Amino acid sequence: MGVRINKYIASSGFCSRRQADELVESGKVTIDGVVAVNGSVVEEGQLVEVDGKEVVPEDNKIYIALHKPLGITCTTDRRDPTNIIDYLGLDDRVFPIGRLDKNSSGLILLTNDGDIVNTLLRAENGHEKEYQVRVDRKIEPDFKKKMEAGLVILGQKTLPCKVTVTGTHTFNIILKQGLNRQIRRMCEALGYRVTKLRRIRFINITLGDMKPGDKRYLTKDEVRRLKAGN
Repeated sequence: MGVRINKYIASSGFCSRRQADELVESGKVTIDGVVAVNGSVVEEGQLVEVDGKEVVPEDNKIYIALHKPLGITCTTDRRDPTNIIDYLGLDDRVFPIGRLDKNSSGLILLTNDGDIVNTLLRAENGHEKEYQVRVDRKIEPDFKKKMEAGLVILGQKTLPCKVTVTGTHTFNIILKQGLNRQIRRMCEALGYRVTKLRRIRFINITLGDMKPGDKRYLTKDEVRRLKAGN
């Protein structure tokens, strides 16, 4: 299958897709010597030139770590004014790996690599996700034991997890599953209400000192370890 001309040019790192569209509209782009138009498709082996200079695409896989602020929704639906894609403002189309509630903050990964999204979201892979949590009342002595043993939410018992109590109202939790609003529901099952929730780690990627709204591209080593699941 061919690739649309604007995506082909953008994947070379030459410019963004919008800028590629402008180049095409100005008649500066050719495919095998024929002036391209918006919507033209490049087939394998064809020569693409901009102003007479050959354009060669690169492997255009993008991996981003974002400190998602409160109020941003992990959806690609552009009709939602709080969607994470418009918040990022990238020309390239990316997808969040998993989700964080609108009222939660912290580390979220985004990529245009569909293969890694599918791999990392398979529940059976058991990838670790770590969170910092604050609740509305003092944590009782049996809280840790009950959380780690598993609680019935959404009609099923949660898998064993690791809880570290860090203060009178705070704890860290490491999960290997991702049920809908799992931490909030687990706390509710024990009579607590979550007042603050922040994800600080996804497998090997950590939030570090990133502030809300900060984003960075993952290193090649981070991507390699992420794909390996360690």
